[in-house]
Amino acid sequence: MWAIALERTQGFTKLMPSIVFVVALALSMSGLGYALRELPVGTGYAVWVGIGAVGAAVVGMIGLGESASLVRIGCLLLVVAGIVGLKVFN
Repeated sequence: MWAIALERTQGFTKLMPSIVFVVALALSMSGLGYALRELPVGTGYAVWVGIGAVGAAVVGMIGLGESASLVRIGCLLLVVAGIVGLKVFN
């Protein structure tokens, strides 16, 4: 959510998207901090980034009209496989 809001802030010149960005980023960081209580930092951060990247890409494809080619979807599935692998083989 915060990545989409960041784009919508237009360089932090728009108030509401800027507020959404700050709140979403704080919640996201809180979630990462919570996860790092149980996971090593490398694994936790990689999973956090991967989930955010896949989530932003999916929202872009579904809600913002970005390309949803089979190659892009396949690449996202590879990212998901990497995230699962990092957690499973932790």
